[in-house]
Amino acid sequence: MAQKNILHMLTPHKHVSPFDVNMALDAGYDAVVPYEAVTLEEVADLVQDVIFSRPPHWGASSGVFFGGDDAVLALDMIEAAKNALVPPFGTNIFADPAGSFTTAAAMVACVEKVLKEKKARALKDVRIAIFGATGVVGYCAAVIAALEGAEVTLVGHSGVARVKARADEMKQRFGVDVASVNGATDEEKKAVLEGADVVLAAAKAGVRVLTAALLQEAGGKLLAAADVNAVPPSGIEGIDVFDNGKEIAGTSALGVGALAIGNVKYQTESGLFKRMIEAPEPLALDFRDAFALARTLAP
Repeated sequence: MAQKNILHMLTPHKHVSPFDVNMALDAGYDAVVPYEAVTLEEVADLVQDVIFSRPPHWGASSGVFFGGDDAVLALDMIEAAKNALVPPFGTNIFADPAGSFTTAAAMVACVEKVLKEKKARALKDVRIAIFGATGVVGYCAAVIAALEGAEVTLVGHSGVARVKARADEMKQRFGVDVASVNGATDEEKKAVLEGADVVLAAAKAGVRVLTAALLQEAGGKLLAAADVNAVPPSGIEGIDVFDNGKEIAGTSALGVGALAIGNVKYQTESGLFKRMIEAPEPLALDFRDAFALARTLAP
């Protein structure tokens, strides 16, 4: 009987992501099977159907992928999948909700590379302010940076309550301390920039959070700024989507644009799918694994 590489793609939404389907098949999976409107409570039964339908030594030829657009739910689904395993039966497990794990990993990896090569700085002790921090990309970027020793601040756009709740959640789940502030007005954004070395913009597509004037007022304090928004207008004015360490006009800060980040994101997601296909034993992958790989791919 021929052994096939089969990926079972689960999402809490009505549809799985066509992006992820294409990525998985192009990476080398023989079949990708969608499961839609999946709840957390249903994960264990589905995972056990995956593992018990094949002999234990075929475990690495099966994979379970979690999509959606909720980073915390995806992490919970990973844990539910792990808890459902019955050794020696196993399967690969990977989550990338809305592409957020690989996008956040790519953004932080690209900024880290720029800081290291052009500013002689590491992530440790760098003050990073994140706009769009309640979204999936901002959430993951915050945790990745905090785990690397950065001083992270989550910036809210409608008060501090939502970002404070996210900060508390990060502390409970990952043991990291991150600050939270409001950044709705230009005056509040100025205050954020005054206390930041790096700015990450992960706000909703087509929403500008920082103008060129605000960046210029920050003077020479800002080391770098990154924006994952490729839909006009950009999240940070003055950063081209292809920029990768280019100085932002009127400042000494180095810009990293959405397509520069996206190129690393694409390679990271594809690389993790390939890693599962090639693994001799089943793997469990999340944004920390994505960051480890993205670090090796950042140009």
